[in-house]
Amino acid sequence: MAADGSPANTHFPSPTDAGNSIVQRGFKITTRKLPILKAAPIEDMTAKLGIAPPEMIFGDNLVSIRHEPTNWEISFNAFDALDRVDKTGEAMLKVAYSQEWQKNREKVHEGIKEVVKPFDWSYTTDYKGTLPSDGTAFEPSTKAIPVELLKRPDPILFFDEVMLYEDELADNGMAMLSCKIRVMPARLLLLCRFFMRLDDVVFRIRDTRVYVEFATGEVIREYVAKEEKFDVVKQKLAVTREDVPALMRDANKLSEILPTVDQATERIVLS
Repeated sequence: MAADGSPANTHFPSPTDAGNSIVQRGFKITTRKLPILKAAPIEDMTAKLGIAPPEMIFGDNLVSIRHEPTNWEISFNAFDALDRVDKTGEAMLKVAYSQEWQKNREKVHEGIKEVVKPFDWSYTTDYKGTLPSDGTAFEPSTKAIPVELLKRPDPILFFDEVMLYEDELADNGMAMLSCKIRVMPARLLLLCRFFMRLDDVVFRIRDTRVYVEFATGEVIREYVAKEEKFDVVKQKLAVTREDVPALMRDANKLSEILPTVDQATERIVLS
């Protein structure tokens, strides 16, 4: 993050990189999808983050929701998500794959000066979005996202899916962070999902959902963390008689069977 609190500027997007936007009842929703970062921006990001980068970083990609009357905004980007990765090594998965990952990373980013020190090389993040430091903050709440309203067959005015980063964990699984957003006439839902599968070790899902009700200015943010051992999940999938390898790559299916290990709901009303 830059000194003024903004995400690291790795691309300096031109006006043509502004992305796609829609304004609905005072809320401006923007998504931007640009190519994977090249060596120079990756080196810059590495120096700022203090950890080695994932294989694929879409550092200029962005999803944002801004309430124009108040200028309140929540956004999602790769840099701030990676900045939430544990850099102490305390959360690092201490398995045989660690050394293999390090060797593989040296080949992937050959020629890039890397900060070599222990960190969570699975890139697990509890990122819930970026908020302005001087803006109105969320408050803890027990009000859940109204799922029944989202099940209505309302027309979808805007939909997009944006990848933020991805890594194959030295060919021993996958870790990825992406956002999906859909805008209906009366409301919107954003899902920012971190999904990680480390073969023979663990499955992880970290979901942040942002729900906006346009008429009232109500914004609900829900964070849910799920996790289970690899062998336990494999046994559960084996009895389904479905394609188990395919299911192991399906975060939606896995989300239904992984137990919840952490959950929090927050709310704000903009006016």
